[in-house]
This record gives sequence, structure tokens and C-alpha cells, in this order.
Amino acid sequence: MARLKFGAFLAPHHPIGEHPMLQFRRDLAFVEQLDELGYDEFWCGEHHSSGWEMIASPEMFLAAAGERTKRIRLGTGVISLPYHHPFNVAQRMVQLDHMTGGRAIFGSGPGALASDAHTLGIDPMTQRDRQDEAVAIIRRLFAGERVTARSDWFTMQDAALQILPMQEEMECVVASMISPSGMTMAGKYGIGIISLGSMSSKGLMSLAQQWEFAEDAAKKAGTTVSRANWRVLLSWHIAETREQARREAREGLLRWHNEYNVGTLMRPGVTAFKSPDEAVDQTAFVDGAASAIGTPDDLVKLIKNVMKLSGGVGSIIGFAHDWANIEATRRSWDLVARYVVPEINGYIDSLRKSQKFVIENRAVFERAGEAVMAKILGNEKAAAALADTGPGRVPIGTANAPDLQKEAAKRKA
Repeated sequence: MARLKFGAFLAPHHPIGEHPMLQFRRDLAFVEQLDELGYDEFWCGEHHSSGWEMIASPEMFLAAAGERTKRIRLGTGVISLPYHHPFNVAQRMVQLDHMTGGRAIFGSGPGALASDAHTLGIDPMTQRDRQDEAVAIIRRLFAGERVTARSDWFTMQDAALQILPMQEEMECVVASMISPSGMTMAGKYGIGIISLGSMSSKGLMSLAQQWEFAEDAAKKAGTTVSRANWRVLLSWHIAETREQARREAREGLLRWHNEYNVGTLMRPGVTAFKSPDEAVDQTAFVDGAASAIGTPDDLVKLIKNVMKLSGGVGSIIGFAHDWANIEATRRSWDLVARYVVPEINGYIDSLRKSQKFVIENRAVFERAGEAVMAKILGNEKAAAALADTGPGRVPIGTANAPDLQKEAAKRKA
């Protein structure tokens, strides 16, 4: 069974108040930490309004991240294609791929914030069709084709990329919420998916149906989709105990939900929490919760539930947030890397088997210990040295060592 990959998704959702320059630097330091901890992927998005989301160019941010990291793959999560000329997007992604040594992932979407589309004078009714159109063009450019195309929103005349992606084939991924459009597009082109709607209970429960949309579209288009290229977004805050995790996350979670999701975006059907405790309880401690606020074991349980509900995915991507302060947040990601990733992927199974084997075969190892002690007692100087050692300083695996040590003491006397 293929191992499950892990990554982080930085929208970003940062409370207003911190110096933007320092925020950018902190986010870059976060990518460095993920790289050092062995995470597989990092994603960041594109937004132009709302105050809380301040990365306008994911390609620019990821280029800087590429200089500070060694192995982690870097994905645009996502470029809102209706906002850009497709040729320029293709050029920037190829440049990013070369600047990062072949680590770029091209993630795209139609644009999530209505205020962004309004700023650019784009009719929201056209956004998904424009993304579809742009994905087709960009993939042709990545393949080295020379493209002439005319649309109601862009024109290309004998357009070809001067350099092609460094990777043999740059991975293309589309964002999916709860509606079928993202999954259908992934199936149409046979490309990857990052499910963003899975952070809600409704989205989590619909994962199996979502995958059916992708498979149905792939069958219709004559392509294939792979669960290995399906990424599911979850949110968590992990600490040594549940009490500590609750204490660290409660105030920031309340602010994120009430000030951003309800007060700023005014998401339909979402209501404000009345207290920090209600925020934690309703986010992580209700049936079907799509978030974990607790210990590594709590997150392991959530991930196993996701794998069961979905039928299997290739990557778990954690939503990066500021529910807790900087120090607690960094420790949370550290705990996930140290305890959750190896538990899910079985990296410590062989260590447990080794320990169990030693415990269950004690008689065999006792015989070996007795042989060692016999050699020691057969040598006058060695026996004298053994008699002078304190309790617990005899060879491991010798259950009757105290008796042998007494024997050595008698011989010395």
C-alpha cells in the first residue's frame, strides 16, 4: 500500500494587525520548518481582497520559498485562472518549476472570493468556464505546442513557451469544493484534485460521491483519474493533551470563525459562536467533525475516518491558520510530523515488532546471557570486577545475574 503524503495549505488566513512584511517572513519560515520536518507539499493561494488573505501572487511567494527549502514540493493553491492571461500563467509556472529545481505543482481554480472578481470586473457566472478553457490551453503549452486561440477574454497568436517545464510532466491540480464542478474538470482532463470543502462536516461526508463525479467525467472523456493524486484538506491543532490544545486554540478559532467566516465573508448558513468553548466543541467534538483539536491520537483517528469515508486518498493537507500563537502552532506541526505521520504510514511498526520479539523470546536471550556470565566467572580478574559492580550493571538478558554476581563475590572473598 502506498504511503499517505502530508502537506500544508496556506490560504493564508491571518488576522489583521501584524506587520505584512513580518507576516510574509513568518510564512516563509513556516515553509522552512515543514521542509525540515519531512512534509511532502506546501500550497499557498491567490487573493486580492478581504484583509485576511494577503498573498496576491503565489508564484512569487513560492519562488522565495524555493530558495529556503530543499525537497518539499510547492503548489499554487490556487491560481485563479479567470484573472490572468493563460499564456502568462504558463510562463510563470514554468519559470517557477525551473527556479525550484522541478518542485512546482500547478494548482488552479475559478476564484473563491466574489470581492476579487468584482475588483477585476469579472462576471462570476463566467469564472468556471474560463478556468476550464484556460486549463486546456495551459496544458497544451506545457506539452510544447504552438497555440493560436481567440476567446472573449484572451487572444493568442502562434504562442509557444520558450522553455518547457523542468519536470517531464508538471502535475496539474484543480480545486474542488462541494459542488461537482472541480471534480468533473479533474475527470475531464485526467488531472489531480485538491478538495477544499472537506473542512466542513458536509464536505467530509460527501467525499465518496465527489470521487464518483471525477470517475464519471473521466469515463465520459476517455481519461483516467487516480486516488494517488487526490488531496483532501483538513484542519487541526495538536498538543500533548486535549486540554492544552483546547486552551491554545480556543480564542484564535473563535476570532477566525466569527470575524472572518461570518463577519467578513458572510458565508451562507454559517453562524457566529457565542464563546471560545463553543467554537472548539462545534469544530472538533461533534459527530462528523472535520477538524482535530487534541492529541496526535485524535488526528490519527480523524485521518483514518477520512480514508474510510472517501475510499482512499493520496495526500492529507493541513489547513494552516493562526488559531494558536506562533510557538504553539509550530509545535503542533512538529507533533504531527513526529507522531501522526509515522503512525499513519507504519514507519514504526517494525520497531514495535522488534520490541515484541525480544520480550516474547526472553528464554533464548537468557541462555546467551548465561553463557557470557560463565565466561566471566571462569576468569579470576573478570569475576572480581563483576563482584564490584552495582545492581543493574550486569549483562542485559541475564535474569539470574544477581545470583551469579553473588557467586562472583564469594570467589573474591
